[in-house]
Amino acid sequence: MKQRDRYLPLPNAGFTLLELLVVLVILGLLASLVGPQVLRHVGTSKTQTAALQIEELSAALDLYRLEVGAYPSTQQGLEALVSQPSGAKNWNGPYLKKKVVRKDPWGNDYHYQFPGDHGEYDLYSLGADDREGGDGENQDVRSWE
Repeated sequence: MKQRDRYLPLPNAGFTLLELLVVLVILGLLASLVGPQVLRHVGTSKTQTAALQIEELSAALDLYRLEVGAYPSTQQGLEALVSQPSGAKNWNGPYLKKKVVRKDPWGNDYHYQFPGDHGEYDLYSLGADDREGGDGENQDVRSWE
């Protein structure tokens, strides 16, 4: 091969439009098959996160009860875990690491009731739709289940 032939363009270099379209169709099919599976796992991970946060709040409520002698009233709510309510003599908080009561993974407040209908207290999230009942991401996450 001569020195100057090395720089001439090859006659079949690059991809044709048809080849590019086939690759795009294959990528689209893969995305349509994998995408829903990934989104389904994101929804279940939020539900699992809510369950873990309820466990953390339950542990803090139990510690509060050990030190103060009773769970916070419904009116005091979960805020009693981060700031001392009036009348709580042996309060030694805050009982949460971040010193703030977090919202559930969907941005709603956790529901707290003392005394509870299902245990000493009821602590729950109503899920993504913030309404009782539901399936999937809309299901309720409760401390007593």
